[in-house]
Amino acid sequence: MKKNSMRGLTWAILSISLLTVMAGAAVAPALGAVREHFARYSPMTVQLVVSLPALFIIITTFLFRPLCRLMKTRTLALTGLVLYVAAGTGAFFADNMVLLLVLRSLLGISVGLIMPLSTGLLSYYFPPRMQSRLMGLSAAMNQMGGVVATLLAGVLATVGWNYAFLVYLAGIVAMILVATQLPNERIAAKGSSIRASTLLRFHPSVTAMLFIMVLFFVYPTNFALTAHDAGIEPMSTTLIMVGLDMVALVIGLLFGWLMTHMRRGMKYVAPLFFIAGYATLAQVGGWMGMIAGSALIGIANGAGVPYVNTIASIKGGREAAVTVMPLISASLYLGQFLSPLIVTPLAERLGCTPYWVAVGIGGLFLCQVFMTRKHHALPPKNSEEDAPAASSSL
Repeated sequence: MKKNSMRGLTWAILSISLLTVMAGAAVAPALGAVREHFARYSPMTVQLVVSLPALFIIITTFLFRPLCRLMKTRTLALTGLVLYVAAGTGAFFADNMVLLLVLRSLLGISVGLIMPLSTGLLSYYFPPRMQSRLMGLSAAMNQMGGVVATLLAGVLATVGWNYAFLVYLAGIVAMILVATQLPNERIAAKGSSIRASTLLRFHPSVTAMLFIMVLFFVYPTNFALTAHDAGIEPMSTTLIMVGLDMVALVIGLLFGWLMTHMRRGMKYVAPLFFIAGYATLAQVGGWMGMIAGSALIGIANGAGVPYVNTIASIKGGREAAVTVMPLISASLYLGQFLSPLIVTPLAERLGCTPYWVAVGIGGLFLCQVFMTRKHHALPPKNSEEDAPAASSSL
């Protein structure tokens, strides 16, 4: 493939990465305005606007391999992207909560179709020596998509609650790139199926990702609401939330250096900073509390996700893509979906804010890390054979 063709293919694939994170959290800054418009519905129902897509992403992800047998790559990608734009922006016209949730479910299906392609096509089209750099770019694009979408959604929400959903028009750019740059090939599904023994082997990493997402999604499903109740303007709320994304982005970029210089302590960063962040939001409050708490949560998320992915891929070795990583992805979105269903009812029953419930869950996460993460060393360079053993307790 020619250099220009490879460049176009790269941008087509990376444009998909830019979109996947926008499924739920992108419209989080508008949640206060959505609650006002649908005032007769419970807070948990309103929070489903953010978390419901994750459930349908999980379902569609497990159907991805059969779909690859039925459809060629470009056809599958364009199908997902057309549905992405239609369902995402269709919420702009939804003045009914049931219709809005149906559209959010369809959005989840669309992301389930395109998400595996955002990383899988990098492995398929590019040699191993290029994949680490491209995977890093993919992760950076994912985080950047969250920053840009959150900022735009917050600005649009100042016009009207439904205007925030216009951010999904960004999918049109990806549609053009995919239609013109992505080859239409049939990619055969490779690797063995996922078995119960696989989950047993990798359960510490899968459980850790579940904890991280349950904890992190307490933030986008509650922060805009609590900031609104505290009298903070929507634009200021958006800037604080974007600040969290930027902190997570910086931590992600520094992750390699952090793993080199403080490898033994990295396993504790996510639970400890989640606890500190939510305790700050709950106890301090006000502008300082919200900014400081958001920054701490950004550090927790920015370190926790790549840590789990790194350790899981080391333990999985060459078969990670067909063993542990699908489980990690499913756990990630399951955590997003379950977060408001667990945290909100507990907060109501205990008579406290969701942030204190998150502190308690963070404590459980810390215990899980302490009990399952016994070995800290990563395998030496060029030692693929020892990789699984180096993180056997993870």
